[in-house]
Amino acid sequence: MEDRVRVVIAEDSVLLREGLTRLLTDRGHEVVAGVGDGDALVKTITDLGAQDQLPDVVVADVRMPPTHTDEGVRAAVQLRGRFPGLGVLVLSQYVEEQYATELLAGSSHGVGYLLKDRVAEVREFVDAVVRVAEGGTALDPEVVAQLLGRSRKQDVLANLTPREREVLGLMAEGRTNSAIARQLVVSDGAVEKHVSNIFLKLGLSPSDGDHRRVLAVLTYLNS
Repeated sequence: MEDRVRVVIAEDSVLLREGLTRLLTDRGHEVVAGVGDGDALVKTITDLGAQDQLPDVVVADVRMPPTHTDEGVRAAVQLRGRFPGLGVLVLSQYVEEQYATELLAGSSHGVGYLLKDRVAEVREFVDAVVRVAEGGTALDPEVVAQLLGRSRKQDVLANLTPREREVLGLMAEGRTNSAIARQLVVSDGAVEKHVSNIFLKLGLSPSDGDHRRVLAVLTYLNS
């Protein structure tokens, strides 16, 4: 059972919105509100903030009415600017690098970008919601793959070994060192060594603290 978190869901499909609500409430989390467009999301969060009842995380579709282009992610970026402690997890049908980059370009705390197909993997989806609510990151493997692909073309990661690239990709998905070790079937110590080498090669000093994991991903985006 995860720590209980308070969630606002922004999704114009009533069926999907109700489905997400059921997934979360069945795991003991509280869905504070559900809305169907970006304006309603901003208003709901603003009202909750005025009452000192901000949720822990917003789960928002990238594309919502009226134009079904970028209303959801625009609202998410706006809310992150106004409420820095608010976690934001956006859902998208496809990987859209521009939106992922824009979302990740601000604060490195409490942000996630998942493909909607990932919702079918219930445990992983709920874990991602909790991780973002608690200030962590959750990036879809497909998003990571595309961002890594773009970065390779720019030679940002030229000094990383294939294994270090693999570890960095798993880090960008929000996995802990122990989870990476299980995924790669290696020891925790081996993963720690790879992570240290990654930080060193990307120029991330110990003074950056725990945020180096996220800064490693932002290095791709800002290159």
